[in-house]
Amino acid sequence: METKAGQRKIYLDWLRVLGVFAVFFYHTTRFFNPGDWHVKNPITYGWLDIWDAFATTWLMPLLWIVSGFSLFYAVGRSGTVKFVKDKVLRLVVPLVVGMLTHVSLQVYLERLTHGDFSGTYFQFLPYYFQGHYEGGNPAAGNFALTGMHLWYLAWLFAFTLILYPLMRWLVGRGKGVLGWLGNALSQPGAVFVLVLPILLGSMDNEDDSFLLWWEAGWPLLVYLWLLLCGFVLASSEKLLNRIQRMRWISLGLAFGSIAASALVAFLGEFPAYGSAQYMLALGLRGLSGWCWVLAFLGLGRQYLTRSTPFVRYANEAVLPFYILHQTVILGIGYFVVQWPIPSLLKWVIIFVIALAIVMALYEVVRRVNVLRVLFGMKWRKKAPAA
Repeated sequence: METKAGQRKIYLDWLRVLGVFAVFFYHTTRFFNPGDWHVKNPITYGWLDIWDAFATTWLMPLLWIVSGFSLFYAVGRSGTVKFVKDKVLRLVVPLVVGMLTHVSLQVYLERLTHGDFSGTYFQFLPYYFQGHYEGGNPAAGNFALTGMHLWYLAWLFAFTLILYPLMRWLVGRGKGVLGWLGNALSQPGAVFVLVLPILLGSMDNEDDSFLLWWEAGWPLLVYLWLLLCGFVLASSEKLLNRIQRMRWISLGLAFGSIAASALVAFLGEFPAYGSAQYMLALGLRGLSGWCWVLAFLGLGRQYLTRSTPFVRYANEAVLPFYILHQTVILGIGYFVVQWPIPSLLKWVIIFVIALAIVMALYEVVRRVNVLRVLFGMKWRKKAPAA
């Protein structure tokens, strides 16, 4: 196991910031593609489904891999109690705060625009705490148990606890196993072996068990695996150097496999569930997702190595930004999509105003210690007097 303890991984900060900003960008486009969402523009555009399919192939896998890297640098630095406490403060507290406050606005706007409720937001609030939100099934209830887009925080916390005993062992008594894995996977092409569980997990979308529930384009089982993969990749500089050297190969395979997946899926009629054509299309998509992750890691290590004031500021802002962004986007979009103006102009207005509001809210959050804690940030100590 080869690591550089104490050296800041700047490229991971960049990937985290760019990944969360890509989520923001992606959600601003959801008003305009044909798929259902909480609020929709009166006119939708089929070609945006291409962007949707492309973005969901790599977006969340990248964030889960980066989270796995972060866990590697956190596990073993403190005792179990402190580690769990840190994760509760970082993930559970903002999740609960979101569920009990601003996420209710997202559910309200969905029920309002889908004809399932009529009335003001404050009239809806008592109904929000009834039942459990299940997407397009208003009869089930409204309370967003995993916080709508905050599902990422909920499952990241759960999977962290599930994997913690294994990760703690790997950085302790099992460090020889972790070192062997790093050396084995650093052989030419060996890192692609890690795609096999992704292929198996992504070839079923019937939601038979909770690990096969699909969120943002992938089953939860795949996210669990990606979190562990990120942990393993972070453990070996030799392996990371190999990923860096093969970055262009990974990028070429990413483009090639996603194009092949689209060709197989849309060659004639869309394949029936369980058919060989269906399995092949999902398998190629799974391969593409893994190749995109490797390409981004390799390109990041090669080119995103400079620490700047922007990335230092943005890296601290990432979690509050993510927590707030979808509620703000929907709140702005609800009004803008009703305006009689071109759709492109609607998108520009939503993007610019929502970004400005989220950043303004973050500026408030970062200055108030109580709010910092509620949004998963660390309590800021007062600077000593000169």
